[in-house]
Amino acid sequence: MVALQGKLALVTGASRGIGAATAEALGRAGAHVILVARTGGGLEEVEERIHAAGGSATIAPLDLTDGESIGRLAGAVAGRWPALDVLVLNAALLGSLMPVATIDAREFNKVLTLNVLAQQAVIAAFDPLLRASPAGCLLALTSSVGRVPRAYWGAYGASKAALETLVAAYGQEVSGASPVRTAIVDPGATRTQMRARAFPGEDAATVKPPETVAEAIVRLIDQGYEDGARIRVD
Repeated sequence: MVALQGKLALVTGASRGIGAATAEALGRAGAHVILVARTGGGLEEVEERIHAAGGSATIAPLDLTDGESIGRLAGAVAGRWPALDVLVLNAALLGSLMPVATIDAREFNKVLTLNVLAQQAVIAAFDPLLRASPAGCLLALTSSVGRVPRAYWGAYGASKAALETLVAAYGQEVSGASPVRTAIVDPGATRTQMRARAFPGEDAATVKPPETVAEAIVRLIDQGYEDGARIRVD
């Protein structure tokens, strides 16, 4: 994948699941990957796998709900690299599945903080570096419940709907003014810890592994896509 050789990518929620698989796929494709998540141990394991496969990565353990930490990370990245070529917004919190009328306000605030507010903070912090890339890519992971409401998924669905609007608006703002292109990626049913929590009785073997989504994301970046694209991985 020539388009990714020597490029810089940053993946949030990179310690497990789709984020880890995507980071590893980007590393195999030749990108240097900055791994972001709260779990340092998980990040180290992903970094080791990337290195073992011949790639390169840097771990950045931090809490995305801490805006100051995001700013410090962006400053550190800007001090080492001239541009950010790929930004994958994958980190998210499911929260409890319950009727809208009984949503716990404190938990709902946590879901919105990570799934929406933190995502805006990451975009804002890395916007200059994305614009500095000759072909910057921003991809945000969403869920079908962000577009098609589902009973008991109101809190999570609302956060994903907000994220989609946020990313789409950003895409329109940078369109024409920079080479940055945005895309919304719906991974569909995927074998992750979040999926297992949402569907505890489901046979994990019946849904695709995170690697399938990761390969689709890397292929999308490598082959190119229209700004504002919406992709579902089936």
